Amino acid sequence: MTKTQIYFASRKTASAHAYITKGEGKIRINNVPAEIIQQETAREIILVPLELSGDLRNKVDISVRVRGGGFIGQSYAAATVITRALIGWTKNKKEPKEHPFTKSVRNDLRKKIDEFDKYLKDAREIARDLGDPEPIMEAIKAMEKLKDESDKK
Repeated sequence: MTKTQIYFASRKTASAHAYITKGEGKIRINNVPAEIIQQETAREIILVPLELSGDLRNKVDISVRVRGGGFIGQSYAAATVITRALIGWTKNKKEPKEHPFTKSVRNDLRKKIDEFDKYLKDAREIARDLGDPEPIMEAIKAMEKLKDESDKK
């Protein structure tokens, strides 16, 4: 039996819970596959941490439950909780006991995510530091660039 780890994140009035287990790469948001979410902007925001994780996303299943807020707040909460689930982030800074990835893999992924966007781990900081949507669009463009580079390989 595989052990499920649970993580939590919130953004504005939206809150999200993620359940991560070893698996084959199924990512579901409110029981809907992440790849077929209707709003394109929300889908792009949610898929950022998964694109950054590369092949690691195919080794885990992540199920996210999101409530409250609008679709952008929900998508940021979902992206944050997916990031936390992938890197094993906990509030009390303790190492997760039965995480699907080893500590070295999580640390490498954490560095990769921090280089891309330091706000993915803690969405509360984004409210303090960002006043306009320009950085959001920059993040989406950077993610598209990463995706294009990976498609060329």
